[in-house]
Amino acid sequence: MNHLIAAIVLTGIMMSCNSSDKTKTTTETSSEAEVVADTTSAALEKQFVPIDTDDALIATSLMAAPQESRAGCKVIGYNKAGEFVTLKEGDNEFIVLADDPNRPGFHAACYHKDLEPFMARGRELKAQGKTATEIFEIREEEVKSGKLAMGQSGTTLHIYSGSNNMYDPQTFKVEGAQYRYVVYLPFATSESTGLPEIPLGSNHPWIMNPGTHKAHIMITPLPEETE
Repeated sequence: MNHLIAAIVLTGIMMSCNSSDKTKTTTETSSEAEVVADTTSAALEKQFVPIDTDDALIATSLMAAPQESRAGCKVIGYNKAGEFVTLKEGDNEFIVLADDPNRPGFHAACYHKDLEPFMARGRELKAQGKTATEIFEIREEEVKSGKLAMGQSGTTLHIYSGSNNMYDPQTFKVEGAQYRYVVYLPFATSESTGLPEIPLGSNHPWIMNPGTHKAHIMITPLPEETE
């Protein structure tokens, strides 16, 4: 009888030890997973750094251009010293207007070189202190009269923008930046294109400023999935 009692007590002790070991193992595994998760999270946070050099400014602004054309794009804009200069010479049909490092967020644009007279005129009028409405009205008259050219109908403006100015130095992607596209069709209307004047959905094309020199198709792709 004593042997039976001893056996029962011993079995209980062994079961208790095994349960304790399993709890300890589970706790350790959970702790290790938390450490890995924290380390991964920290690594992801550290991959974005400030755009603090002209080279970084050029590389991130070139993201606005089609990938296969970036090497040959001319890049213009404000450098880190606040001077409007040619940041990079180019030899293809695209001009990239770099992000202004002295303004919050990020905004770079890429357009066909035939749009440069139109874009340059806008910058000139803005430097003169003209309001957005005044710039619109002046360019409207100049395009109508033939004084100001906008290139061929369908010339496209590529925009890459976001609220942050941090980037990944491995990919040159700007944190949170997204694309949108403007296809210029001067004086086009909803009737002449078949496009609505308001978007049917967040990523649907529509015509903006219809009937004016600045009439254009707006295309805003859905945001990229978070990697």
